Amino acid sequence: MPPPPPPLGRARRRAAQAFDPALDDAELAAARAALAQGRWQAARSLLAHTGDDFDRRGHRVTVLAEEPYSTAWARDWLLAEPDSADASVLLALSLVRRALRGKEKPVRAREACHAAAALEPADPTPWLGLLMLERRFGAEEEAVRLFGEIRARYADHHHAHHLMVARLAERRARTGPDPLHEVYEFAAHCAEQAPADSPLAILPVVAHAERYRALAAAGQVPADPAGSGHWSGRRARQVMKAAFDWWLEWEQEGHPRRLVDLNFLAHAKVCEGRGAEAAALFHRIGEHATPDPWSYPDHDPHSAFRAARATALGTA
Repeated sequence: MPPPPPPLGRARRRAAQAFDPALDDAELAAARAALAQGRWQAARSLLAHTGDDFDRRGHRVTVLAEEPYSTAWARDWLLAEPDSADASVLLALSLVRRALRGKEKPVRAREACHAAAALEPADPTPWLGLLMLERRFGAEEEAVRLFGEIRARYADHHHAHHLMVARLAERRARTGPDPLHEVYEFAAHCAEQAPADSPLAILPVVAHAERYRALAAAGQVPADPAGSGHWSGRRARQVMKAAFDWWLEWEQEGHPRRLVDLNFLAHAKVCEGRGAEAAALFHRIGEHATPDPWSYPDHDPHSAFRAARATALGTA
C-alpha cells in the first residue's frame, strides 16, 4: 500500500479550497476524503448509490480519480472484488488522470478504459475517460467516434459535450473570428435537441468561451476577455440572453455539474458588462468557482474570479 499523502502546502491548500472539483457534492467530498486514507469502501458505497445517473456517475468517478492515490486504492478494491465494474472504472479514470499529467502511458489508460467498458457495456463513463485522452492526445476523428459511443449510451452527457465543444473550438483558430464557425452550430444544435430541462441549454455559451480561448491562444483576439469585443456582437448577445433567460426559469437545481455552467454564464455576463445579471449568478455560485473559463486565455483563475465577483457585487 502507498504511504499516506503529505500535508498540503499553503498554495496547494488555497487552490484546493478555491477550485474543488467536487463542487457542492458533499457525499462525493466525504468519499474522496475516505479514499485518500485508503478506505475505498466509501467510494464503493457512493458509486453503488449513484446507479445509472450517468452525469452524476461521470462527475463522481472523475473527481475520485483525481485523488493522488486513487490508482493504488482502486487496485486494492479490484483485488477484493475482481468483477467490480465500479472499481474497474475508477482505476481506468485514475490512469487517465495520470496520463494527462504525464505520469502514465496513454496506452495503459486506454486499455484500462476498454476493460472497464467490457464489464459494464451500458456505462458511458469508461468512454468518457477515452474521450478525455483523445481530447489531449488523439486525432479529431477518434474523438468524434468516442463522442458517438457516449451519446449512444446517454445522449445528453454533460461532460462529453463540454469536451467536444472545447475540441471543435480549436479548429482553424489562426484564421481569426468567424461568426459561422462550426462550434457555434454544433452547440446550438445540441442545445435545441436536448430536453427542455437539460443544462445543455447553456452549451452555446460554453462554445463562445471556448472559441475565445482558442482565438486568444492563437493571437487573433486580445488577451483581455472583457475588452476583446468577443462578447459584444449581435449573435453573442442573443446567445447570452437566451441562456440567462433559460436559467432564470430552470428548476433542476440538482444537476451535479450545474455550477460549471453557472461559472461559464457568469463569466459571459461579466464580459458583456451586464453586472446585475452577473451578480445574480455569483450569488448562486457562492464559493464554487471553476478554473474554466476564469483562466481564459492564460489568467490566474482565482484572481480573475474574485475580481469579477467583487465588481459584480459592488464590493470592489
